[in-house]
Amino acid sequence: MFSDVKVKMKKKNKLLFSRDSLCLQELKELIQLQTHRTLVMWALDCAALPLAKFEEKYPEEKRPRNCLELCEDWARGKIKMPVAKRAILHSHAVAKEIDDIEYGTLCQAIGHAGATVHVETHALGLPIYELTSIVHSYGKEDFQDPVTEKIDYYYTRLLHWQENTDNLGLKWADFLMNDTKPNKERLLSEKKNENQ
Repeated sequence: MFSDVKVKMKKKNKLLFSRDSLCLQELKELIQLQTHRTLVMWALDCAALPLAKFEEKYPEEKRPRNCLELCEDWARGKIKMPVAKRAILHSHAVAKEIDDIEYGTLCQAIGHAGATVHVETHALGLPIYELTSIVHSYGKEDFQDPVTEKIDYYYTRLLHWQENTDNLGLKWADFLMNDTKPNKERLLSEKKNENQ
């Protein structure tokens, strides 16, 4: 299940997971079935844990938290995209500035969670980057169980939001209320399959 991850580790790749990672295929399939709103709720919810871990080590760095808060505001129609986009880019910038792969990838996971408000294809960025952080945290010999547990957590939380997103009576930005548009992650997968 992690053979592709181990190959990336041997090559010393910075990013150890991708859309094609074997361990992410079931999650990716479930993501492709969701409304944009559900993916936003899931991504912002799941990003709370990497944010908490990041803030334990870097309590003075507020850009990742600001990213999630502003993206939540964007999803609710309180602000426009340019403000949230700057916050997303600032969260990604922290990763370069701290020169800490384990915690830098958490900032990138948070940035992708926030960017899920823009388009569904960012949703997978959350696990791709957070799981990379977990591998760096546990090491190449001991990462399998924590990564498997985290993937199960993502899947369970997505099932939760699939059932509950529209039951909460939340206000949404108009663009997130249009369920006639196809899921972009599904379109990406279909296009890739056509080209193979």
